[in-house]
Amino acid sequence: MNNGIRTIAVIGGGGFVGHELCSQLAARGYHLRIPTRHRERVKQGLLELPDAEVFACDVMSDAGLMSALQGCDAVINLVGILHERRSGDFDRVHGEFPRRVVEACKRLGIGRYVHMSALGASADAPSRYLRSRAAGETAAHAAAGEAVQMTVFRPSVIFGRGDSFLTLFASLSALPVVPLAGADVEFQPVWVDDVARAVVSSLDLPETIGQTYELGGPDVFHLRELVQKAARAAGHDPVIIGLPGPAAWLQAFVFEHLPGPIMTRDNLASMQVPNVCRQPWPALFAPGPQRLDAVLPSMFVASDAMARYRQRAAR
Repeated sequence: MNNGIRTIAVIGGGGFVGHELCSQLAARGYHLRIPTRHRERVKQGLLELPDAEVFACDVMSDAGLMSALQGCDAVINLVGILHERRSGDFDRVHGEFPRRVVEACKRLGIGRYVHMSALGASADAPSRYLRSRAAGETAAHAAAGEAVQMTVFRPSVIFGRGDSFLTLFASLSALPVVPLAGADVEFQPVWVDDVARAVVSSLDLPETIGQTYELGGPDVFHLRELVQKAARAAGHDPVIIGLPGPAAWLQAFVFEHLPGPIMTRDNLASMQVPNVCRQPWPALFAPGPQRLDAVLPSMFVASDAMARYRQRAAR
């Protein structure tokens, strides 16, 4: 750790990616500030990380955001949503919030910002989700100027223990038949540990400043193949039926009106474009990413996050 950074705020650190990222950062000796709306919902492993402050805070308010970033040398923003609870949530969370974070960094004299976006983010993308992701990147860059050094990551779908992708499909695969929208869409799933490793590495690499990196695993799969793999890892073998366009749209329409939707029409729109990287894994984040098949068998086995931390820290 020779980058002059001692204290890092990880916004969204209580989530799936944040949990792994904070574990790796703690193993490197960083002091962490991890704001969360609901501290009581945070996994015990995160609370037990050494030199980490996990505290209740609403970073969506200006006062809460400024408070959360006090005393930090760098900020990592992992905040993102797949579904809107109310109209405009994508714009507020993905489009406006990154700008507010960078502006707070400038006011507090914080010179390093790492932003987690999404593969496929583009102003002309087919979904509001992806367009809002692109808007957030643009707004953050504009706000940063030369005052804040910024790096952007665009991962494909991220998998690992407790994810909301393969774990969900493994649960659904207990059904004898799984009707599947977007069955032939291509994804390049990337392991959460590899995503976290790239983010941690970027803090030590000045050449990452001002850059945007796409992150994907070594293999590309159709969604149908991913569901089959998750099902078999969970001990199931359902019949998977790909749904044609109108049926897929109807399924998404029904699902988005259920509590805790697993699919929406906007999700379906995102799948109109392949979720595949244009370039290979960045060489400066070597070694390359793990294959899905190497990780999948361990995803449905209980794990001890603190044991993994101790292993990394050689304690």
